[in-house]
Amino acid sequence: MITTGVRATALVALGAAIAGLGAVTYSYQGAIQQARDRVAGGSRIAHTSCGPIEYAVAGDGPPVLVVHGAGGGFDQGMDLGAPLVERGFRVIAMSRFGYLRTPLPHDASPAAQAEAHACLLGTLGVDHVAIVGASAGAPSSLQFALRHPGRITALVLLVPAAYVPRPEGAPAVHTPSGTQFLLDTALRSDFLLWAVSTFARETAIRTILATPPDAVLNASADEQARVQKMLDHLLPISQRRLGLLNEAAVIPGIPRYELERIRVPTLTISCADDLFGTYDVARYTAEHVPGAGFVGYPTGGHLLVGHQHEAVDEIVRFLKK
Repeated sequence: MITTGVRATALVALGAAIAGLGAVTYSYQGAIQQARDRVAGGSRIAHTSCGPIEYAVAGDGPPVLVVHGAGGGFDQGMDLGAPLVERGFRVIAMSRFGYLRTPLPHDASPAAQAEAHACLLGTLGVDHVAIVGASAGAPSSLQFALRHPGRITALVLLVPAAYVPRPEGAPAVHTPSGTQFLLDTALRSDFLLWAVSTFARETAIRTILATPPDAVLNASADEQARVQKMLDHLLPISQRRLGLLNEAAVIPGIPRYELERIRVPTLTISCADDLFGTYDVARYTAEHVPGAGFVGYPTGGHLLVGHQHEAVDEIVRFLKK
């Protein structure tokens, strides 16, 4: 027989569970609406000969095309480019194929993406530009340098996802344990991504942002806020899903490009503990592009945690040459 006391305890527990679920739902709805509102404004659509391309522009001065990484969009590009705007550059950031309002074409290769960069710049009337390619934005940035050498003034590759010699059969870029699982689960759903980022933040930092959680834990308040902003700005992931799937299909098999043919001033930057393994990529690329420079930090992961200001200073000095 169920006593009155047991029944009351069960009712209290049920009520607490319902209240907790309501609080979680309320928090998620607020976060996803904020994310949707954020990406709905601040960008335009350029109707180019390569198709529609979403983009945003900020600042005045020499133009810099910021090519975002996996899980990004024009908003990630503007986040990356904000320090350059403050230092006197005009930042142009687009949403690459399959991200936000830029559709995924049949040919979504890095070469086709490089041509889309050229189409966007042509539509905007920009004849010459420096390019900052981050992470999975590196392949199309390299392709642009090879295909349009007369239009690029400088090339910066941040934690680049590109070719480096690896054992036969190994992918060009390795991923932390659990990343593929999240790609198949949390990165399919706005709610699941929000839940992982909120309730399993260290897991999200390690597997999605490829950064050792300890690096973030020991970082300054400003750096911790920047990492949180990167997590927050993955939402809405549902509007970036096609781009992520294309990335997963293209990046592991990136071939070696003719780096020796690149004549534009080039700088590569990475961290030795980047869990995507881009340190070797950045160093290899710099060793084979004539006259290129390489900046490597021992710690900081894929987000250069603790070295953001140093990296920006390096980039600004390089671009102002």
